[in-house]
Amino acid sequence: MKHLQALQITKPGLAGLVELPMPEPGAVEVLLEVEAISTCPHWDMHIFEGRPMFAGMKLEYPYWPGQPGHEAIGRVVRAGKKAPRELVGKRVAVWRDAGPYRPGLYATHGIVPAENVVEIPEHIPPSEIASLELAMCVQVSIDQLAGPDLIRGNKVAVSGLGPAGLVAVQLLRRAGAGEIWGIDPQEGRRKLAARHGADVVVPPGDPALPKQRTAQEAFAAALDTTGLPVSIEALMQATRRAVGIFGVLRETVRFGPQQWYGGFSLLGYGEHNRGAADRALQAVLDRDLDLSALITHSLPLARYAEAVALLQSMKAVKVLLYPRLPG
Repeated sequence: MKHLQALQITKPGLAGLVELPMPEPGAVEVLLEVEAISTCPHWDMHIFEGRPMFAGMKLEYPYWPGQPGHEAIGRVVRAGKKAPRELVGKRVAVWRDAGPYRPGLYATHGIVPAENVVEIPEHIPPSEIASLELAMCVQVSIDQLAGPDLIRGNKVAVSGLGPAGLVAVQLLRRAGAGEIWGIDPQEGRRKLAARHGADVVVPPGDPALPKQRTAQEAFAAALDTTGLPVSIEALMQATRRAVGIFGVLRETVRFGPQQWYGGFSLLGYGEHNRGAADRALQAVLDRDLDLSALITHSLPLARYAEAVALLQSMKAVKVLLYPRLPG
């Protein structure tokens, strides 16, 4: 019987590779041979440290094998009875996470719903496409703000210049933003954002930031990628029309009299959808979105604990993991 290798977090702070029987895809699923997979920092740090990612999330260890890996590319080696047969042999990216309570893709092979993969060109290096799922997620928020035409030609802001913020800056540029401000306490991440499309980069509380949302210099729209109330509320004070919340929200945000008038909107996160995935993929193919800018380190999957340590120390933005060494 063929086997696969998968990462398994056996208890907080401890992970290793385990050998498991090769699974058969269900009727509408495909079996993916994983080429590379990128970390999703908040997921990785939360689960590795024994903290729930979302309020009410149940954690039990040993954790599901392969979890929390989901930003993967690979090749379809088998398809279920009702899955498209033409996918077999194709190189694909996983554009939507199938969820936490099933085996994940920190593995040599994994089962994925067929509708959750999209074909990608053979020539694209893993670093430039593995994080497509994140790009899809950010595109959802960009679409929310672009709907009422708050982006094109306008002054906009992104708070938090980690992986999602760096993607947001590039997608806002593609969406026609007039001036993009990036806000982050880390100088290194501000510099990275400036290299990838931000016109102005400042730390939180910088005197150059708009003082009130009615001022002429206020942002037309803004996107928060931190999920922190202090960041969201600061944007609300400096933005005229809408603030989108991309970061996972775990605490209450205060919506007060200053936001009540003027048609201001505070937008929660939207829904994952294939249209957003296709738009994000096209941005990559058009060279408007450089996902390789997020990949600061590459390691074999067996060194997962080292990858998480790099994320914890903020020495890495994202780590690209290889179930097998390239070549």
